[in-house]
Amino acid sequence: MRRLYFSLFFLALLCLSSCVDVVEHYDFKADGSCNVAYTFDMSKAVSVLMNLMSDSVKATPQFAAIKDTTLNFYSALPDSTQQKMTLDQVNLAKSSNLSVQMNLPKNIMKVSVSHQAKNAADLQYYLRNISRIASQSDLKTVKGNDGIKDFNAQELLSGQDYYTYEVTQHKFYRIIDKAKFNAFMKKTAATFSMAKAMLIDMPYKVVLNFAKPVKKVNNPKAIVSADRKHVTLVTNMDEIIKNPSVMNLKIDF
Repeated sequence: MRRLYFSLFFLALLCLSSCVDVVEHYDFKADGSCNVAYTFDMSKAVSVLMNLMSDSVKATPQFAAIKDTTLNFYSALPDSTQQKMTLDQVNLAKSSNLSVQMNLPKNIMKVSVSHQAKNAADLQYYLRNISRIASQSDLKTVKGNDGIKDFNAQELLSGQDYYTYEVTQHKFYRIIDKAKFNAFMKKTAATFSMAKAMLIDMPYKVVLNFAKPVKKVNNPKAIVSADRKHVTLVTNMDEIIKNPSVMNLKIDF
């Protein structure tokens, strides 16, 4: 019975890259720093998969476990990975956090990855390298302080590797690398098919807040607030698959 529970539960987690609401959030500060966070909300996928579980499985202690925890990304890495990291990679990991909120009886499963970038160069390094560190590590499963396996961090972060970034004090540019995106889609095709079969929506939102008005935004789908300090791009994975360029952003501020 316990094995069945974990089989179904990890089936939900394998949907990380598709059956999920994704929000990228950037807060650019006046001093040049930036707080960036990726939030992955798998609650809809979990709610669908919960219908496949028997009442006996739902009555187990594992199903009833509730988690709301935040841990440092560096501390979550295996020792073998830490020993191979450069100083820049160590600093990146130490200034990043992983948060998990899980309450399966209430269909809640959210994971977020956050980072505090000191300046534009730090932000660019983070955006270019966070997924690479995860993919090159032995980080198959991140563990919380209680040792309970939470999620596959490589799956969580691998989808951020198909962008090229150019970030300075006055611009935020990112262009999707179509070759990398197509390779990602090929690898996750089965997962996307399963999500569509379950009628699970896959919205994707990018929110960027600035300390001063932006001068130019090149994406026609991006919504700029009246004071020009907030830029929001709302799309979904179906649209991205048809036209990956919809995720391109060039913002001068």
